[in-house]
Amino acid sequence: MKRWQMGLAALLAVLGPVTGWSQRPGAADVEVEVVGDRGRALSEYPLRREDRPGVYKAYLEATRGQTYSLKIRNRTDQRIGVVVAVDGRNIISGGRSELAPEERMYVLGPYQQETYEGWRTGRNRINRFYFTDAGNSYSGAWGDYSAMGVIAVAAFREVRSAWDQGGPGFNNQRGMRVPPAADAAAAPQSRSRRAEPGTGYGESEWSPSRRVEFESERQPFARFFLKYAWRDTLCRERVIDCDSVTPRPPRNRFWDEDTDRFAPPPPRRERYETEDWR
Repeated sequence: MKRWQMGLAALLAVLGPVTGWSQRPGAADVEVEVVGDRGRALSEYPLRREDRPGVYKAYLEATRGQTYSLKIRNRTDQRIGVVVAVDGRNIISGGRSELAPEERMYVLGPYQQETYEGWRTGRNRINRFYFTDAGNSYSGAWGDYSAMGVIAVAAFREVRSAWDQGGPGFNNQRGMRVPPAADAAAAPQSRSRRAEPGTGYGESEWSPSRRVEFESERQPFARFFLKYAWRDTLCRERVIDCDSVTPRPPRNRFWDEDTDRFAPPPPRRERYETEDWR
Protein backbone atom coordinates (compact mmCIF):
# COMPACT_ATOMS: atom_id res chain seq x y z
CA MET A 1 0.00 0.00 0.00
CA LYS A 2 1.41 3.38 -0.97
CA ARG A 3 1.39 6.07 1.65
CA TRP A 4 2.49 9.68 1.69
CA GLN A 5 5.13 10.31 4.31
CA MET A 6 7.01 13.39 5.33
CA GLY A 7 10.63 14.12 4.49
CA LEU A 8 12.58 17.22 5.48
CA ALA A 9 13.55 19.37 2.53
CA ALA A 10 17.09 20.34 3.52
CA LEU A 11 20.15 18.11 3.66
CA LEU A 12 22.45 18.57 6.65
CA ALA A 13 26.19 18.01 7.05
CA VAL A 14 27.32 14.41 7.52
CA LEU A 15 28.56 13.41 10.96
CA GLY A 16 32.00 11.97 11.53
CA PRO A 17 32.53 8.44 12.82
CA VAL A 18 30.98 7.65 16.20
CA THR A 19 32.68 5.25 18.59
CA GLY A 20 30.71 2.11 19.34
CA TRP A 21 28.39 2.11 16.33
CA SER A 22 29.67 -1.30 15.24
CA GLN A 23 27.89 -2.87 18.22
CA ARG A 24 24.48 -1.46 17.29
CA PRO A 25 21.75 -3.17 15.25
CA GLY A 26 21.70 -1.93 11.67
CA ALA A 27 24.89 0.01 12.47
CA ALA A 28 25.97 -0.17 8.84
CA ASP A 29 22.60 1.24 7.77
CA VAL A 30 21.35 3.83 10.26
CA GLU A 31 22.60 5.91 13.19
CA VAL A 32 20.57 7.55 15.96
CA GLU A 33 21.89 10.13 18.42
CA VAL A 34 20.37 12.41 21.04
CA VAL A 35 22.07 15.81 20.91
CA GLY A 36 22.06 18.51 23.59
CA ASP A 37 21.98 22.29 23.38
CA ARG A 38 25.53 22.71 22.08
CA GLY A 39 25.37 19.99 19.47
CA ARG A 40 27.18 17.41 21.57
CA ALA A 41 25.75 13.90 21.67
CA LEU A 42 24.51 12.80 25.09
CA SER A 43 26.49 9.94 26.59
CA GLU A 44 24.86 6.54 26.28
CA TYR A 45 25.05 3.62 28.70
CA PRO A 46 24.03 0.51 26.75
CA LEU A 47 22.36 -2.39 28.47
CA ARG A 48 24.77 -5.28 28.81
CA ARG A 49 22.25 -7.83 27.66
CA GLU A 50 20.30 -7.59 24.42
CA ASP A 51 16.73 -8.78 24.81
CA ARG A 52 15.98 -9.23 21.09
CA PRO A 53 18.02 -9.21 17.89
CA GLY A 54 17.90 -5.94 15.97
CA VAL A 55 17.11 -3.95 19.12
CA TYR A 56 19.44 -1.47 20.80
CA LYS A 57 18.73 -0.21 24.34
CA ALA A 58 20.67 2.34 26.34
CA TYR A 59 20.29 4.86 29.16
CA LEU A 60 20.82 8.60 28.76
CA GLU A 61 21.33 11.27 31.39
CA ALA A 62 18.67 14.01 31.23
CA THR A 63 19.15 17.53 32.57
CA ARG A 64 16.02 19.39 33.66
CA GLY A 65 15.15 22.22 31.26
CA GLN A 66 17.65 21.20 28.56
CA THR A 67 16.41 21.29 24.97
CA TYR A 68 17.53 18.41 22.78
CA SER A 69 17.32 17.07 19.23
CA LEU A 70 17.47 13.70 17.50
CA LYS A 71 20.01 13.12 14.75
CA ILE A 72 19.31 10.24 12.40
CA ARG A 73 21.63 9.29 9.57
CA ASN A 74 20.84 6.96 6.69
CA ARG A 75 24.07 5.19 5.72
CA THR A 76 22.58 3.28 2.77
CA ASP A 77 22.22 4.12 -0.92
CA GLN A 78 18.43 3.79 -0.71
CA ARG A 79 15.68 5.68 1.04
CA ILE A 80 14.52 4.60 4.50
CA GLY A 81 11.59 5.64 6.66
CA VAL A 82 11.82 6.24 10.41
CA VAL A 83 8.95 6.23 12.88
CA VAL A 84 10.03 8.32 15.87
CA ALA A 85 8.23 8.27 19.21
CA VAL A 86 9.05 10.28 22.34
CA ASP A 87 7.40 9.17 25.59
CA GLY A 88 5.26 6.85 23.49
CA ARG A 89 3.88 9.57 21.16
CA ASN A 90 4.57 9.89 17.43
CA ILE A 91 6.50 13.14 16.96
CA ILE A 92 4.65 14.01 13.72
CA SER A 93 1.05 13.17 14.55
CA GLY A 94 1.21 13.42 18.34
CA GLY A 95 -0.81 10.20 18.59
CA ARG A 96 0.01 7.13 20.64
CA SER A 97 2.72 5.19 18.81
CA GLU A 98 3.32 1.47 18.43
CA LEU A 99 6.26 2.03 16.02
CA ALA A 100 4.08 0.54 13.29
CA PRO A 101 4.62 0.94 9.53
CA GLU A 102 1.16 2.54 9.16
CA GLU A 103 2.20 5.50 11.30
CA ARG A 104 3.45 8.82 10.00
CA MET A 105 7.20 8.76 9.48
CA TYR A 106 10.11 10.81 8.24
CA VAL A 107 11.85 9.74 5.04
CA LEU A 108 15.61 9.98 4.60
CA GLY A 109 17.24 9.90 1.19
CA PRO A 110 20.42 7.94 0.43
CA TYR A 111 23.22 8.90 2.83
CA GLN A 112 21.06 11.70 4.22
CA GLN A 113 21.22 12.93 7.80
CA GLU A 114 18.49 14.99 9.45
CA THR A 115 17.93 16.61 12.81
CA TYR A 116 14.49 16.43 14.44
CA GLU A 117 14.10 19.09 17.10
CA GLY A 118 10.52 18.84 18.27
CA TRP A 119 6.87 17.91 17.89
CA ARG A 120 5.65 18.77 14.39
CA THR A 121 2.76 21.24 14.54
CA GLY A 122 2.52 22.16 10.86
CA ARG A 123 4.28 22.01 7.52
CA ASN A 124 6.88 24.54 8.59
CA ARG A 125 6.69 24.60 12.39
CA ILE A 126 7.75 22.42 15.32
CA ASN A 127 7.66 22.85 19.09
CA ARG A 128 11.00 22.02 20.71
CA PHE A 129 11.82 18.96 22.78
CA TYR A 130 13.08 19.67 26.28
CA PHE A 131 13.53 17.61 29.44
CA THR A 132 11.02 18.30 32.18
CA ASP A 133 9.04 16.45 34.84
CA ALA A 134 6.72 13.77 33.50
CA GLY A 135 3.69 15.60 34.86
CA ASN A 136 4.62 18.61 32.72
CA SER A 137 5.36 16.59 29.57
CA TYR A 138 3.47 16.46 26.28
CA SER A 139 2.49 12.83 26.86
CA GLY A 140 1.47 13.63 30.42
CA ALA A 141 -0.91 16.27 29.07
CA TRP A 142 -2.77 13.43 27.31
CA GLY A 143 -2.73 11.32 30.47
CA ASP A 144 -0.38 8.81 28.82
CA TYR A 145 2.49 7.60 31.04
CA SER A 146 2.78 4.20 29.39
CA ALA A 147 6.19 4.84 27.75
CA MET A 148 7.41 7.87 29.67
CA GLY A 149 11.10 8.72 29.41
CA VAL A 150 11.80 6.63 26.30
CA ILE A 151 12.96 7.89 22.89
CA ALA A 152 12.17 5.19 20.32
CA VAL A 153 13.06 4.92 16.63
CA ALA A 154 12.00 2.19 14.19
CA ALA A 155 13.73 2.19 10.79
CA PHE A 156 12.01 0.70 7.72
CA ARG A 157 13.36 -0.11 4.28
CA GLU A 158 11.46 0.88 1.15
CA VAL A 159 9.61 -1.79 -0.81
CA ARG A 160 9.99 -0.42 -4.31
CA SER A 161 13.34 0.52 -5.83
CA ALA A 162 12.24 3.39 -8.04
CA TRP A 163 11.16 6.52 -6.21
CA ASP A 164 9.82 9.97 -6.97
CA GLN A 165 10.72 13.02 -4.92
CA GLY A 166 7.55 14.77 -5.98
CA GLY A 167 4.17 14.73 -4.31
CA PRO A 168 1.19 16.90 -3.50
CA GLY A 169 3.00 18.71 -0.69
CA PHE A 170 2.68 18.31 3.05
CA ASN A 171 -0.78 18.79 4.45
CA ASN A 172 -0.46 21.82 6.70
CA GLN A 173 -2.38 20.62 9.70
CA ARG A 174 -1.53 20.68 13.37
CA GLY A 175 -0.96 16.97 13.68
CA MET A 176 -3.43 14.10 13.78
CA ARG A 177 -3.67 13.76 17.53
CA VAL A 178 -5.97 11.26 19.17
CA PRO A 179 -8.46 12.85 21.57
CA PRO A 180 -7.81 11.97 25.22
CA ALA A 181 -11.09 10.07 25.48
CA ALA A 182 -10.07 7.72 22.67
CA ASP A 183 -6.44 7.48 23.66
CA ALA A 184 -5.24 4.28 25.36
CA ALA A 185 -3.86 6.12 28.38
CA ALA A 186 -2.21 4.29 31.21
CA ALA A 187 -3.71 3.83 34.65
CA PRO A 188 -3.48 6.78 37.07
CA GLN A 189 0.11 7.36 38.11
CA SER A 190 1.49 8.16 41.53
CA ARG A 191 2.97 11.56 42.29
CA SER A 192 6.47 10.04 42.51
CA ARG A 193 6.06 8.58 39.00
CA ARG A 194 5.10 11.98 37.63
CA ALA A 195 8.31 13.42 39.09
CA GLU A 196 10.31 11.28 36.64
CA PRO A 197 11.56 12.96 33.46
CA GLY A 198 9.48 13.49 30.37
CA THR A 199 9.67 15.62 27.23
CA GLY A 200 7.88 18.94 27.15
CA TYR A 201 6.13 20.88 24.40
CA GLY A 202 8.60 23.73 24.04
CA GLU A 203 8.88 26.93 22.05
CA SER A 204 7.73 27.05 18.44
CA GLU A 205 10.40 27.20 15.74
CA TRP A 206 10.66 27.27 11.95
CA SER A 207 11.22 23.81 10.45
CA PRO A 208 10.27 23.35 6.76
CA SER A 209 9.11 19.97 5.48
CA ARG A 210 7.37 18.39 2.52
CA ARG A 211 5.43 15.21 1.80
CA VAL A 212 6.83 12.39 -0.33
CA GLU A 213 5.58 9.01 -1.52
CA PHE A 214 7.06 6.08 0.40
CA GLU A 215 6.04 2.43 0.71
CA SER A 216 7.70 0.76 3.68
CA GLU A 217 8.31 -2.86 4.45
CA ARG A 218 6.10 -4.36 7.13
CA GLN A 219 8.89 -4.99 9.65
CA PRO A 220 11.62 -2.57 10.78
CA PHE A 221 15.22 -3.60 10.23
CA ALA A 222 16.39 -1.80 13.39
CA ARG A 223 14.85 -0.36 16.54
CA PHE A 224 16.41 1.95 19.10
CA PHE A 225 15.12 2.54 22.64
CA LEU A 226 16.91 5.26 24.61
CA LYS A 227 15.74 5.63 28.23
CA TYR A 228 16.57 9.00 29.71
CA ALA A 229 16.65 9.60 33.47
CA TRP A 230 17.82 12.17 35.99
CA ARG A 231 21.39 11.75 37.23
CA ASP A 232 20.37 10.77 40.76
CA THR A 233 18.27 7.94 39.30
CA LEU A 234 21.18 6.69 37.19
CA CYS A 235 23.39 6.81 40.28
CA ARG A 236 20.86 4.98 42.42
CA GLU A 237 20.36 2.29 39.77
CA ARG A 238 24.16 1.92 39.39
CA VAL A 239 23.95 2.76 35.69
CA ILE A 240 26.79 5.24 36.22
CA ASP A 241 29.46 5.26 38.92
CA CYS A 242 28.71 8.13 41.28
CA ASP A 243 30.66 6.93 44.32
CA SER A 244 32.89 10.00 44.23
CA VAL A 245 29.94 12.35 44.61
CA THR A 246 27.19 10.13 46.00
CA PRO A 247 28.03 7.90 48.97
CA ARG A 248 26.74 4.38 48.94
CA PRO A 249 23.78 3.88 51.25
CA PRO A 250 24.55 1.86 54.40
CA ARG A 251 23.86 -1.85 54.19
CA ASN A 252 20.64 -3.13 55.67
CA ARG A 253 21.04 -6.51 57.38
CA PHE A 254 17.38 -7.38 56.77
CA TRP A 255 17.47 -6.42 53.07
CA ASP A 256 20.93 -6.74 51.54
CA GLU A 257 21.94 -10.17 52.81
CA ASP A 258 21.63 -13.28 50.68
CA THR A 259 18.05 -14.51 51.01
CA ASP A 260 18.94 -18.04 49.89
CA ARG A 261 20.81 -18.92 53.07
CA PHE A 262 19.49 -21.54 55.47
CA ALA A 263 19.92 -22.01 59.20
CA PRO A 264 23.41 -23.49 59.84
CA PRO A 265 24.20 -25.88 62.70
CA PRO A 266 24.82 -24.08 66.01
CA PRO A 267 28.48 -23.27 66.72
CA ARG A 268 30.24 -25.82 68.92
CA ARG A 269 31.25 -24.69 72.36
CA GLU A 270 34.26 -26.22 74.09
CA ARG A 271 32.41 -26.77 77.32
CA TYR A 272 30.03 -29.14 75.55
CA GLU A 273 32.94 -31.56 75.27
CA THR A 274 34.57 -31.06 78.68
CA GLU A 275 31.67 -30.76 81.12
CA ASP A 276 29.40 -33.51 82.35
CA TRP A 277 25.73 -32.78 81.95
CA ARG A 278 23.11 -34.33 84.13
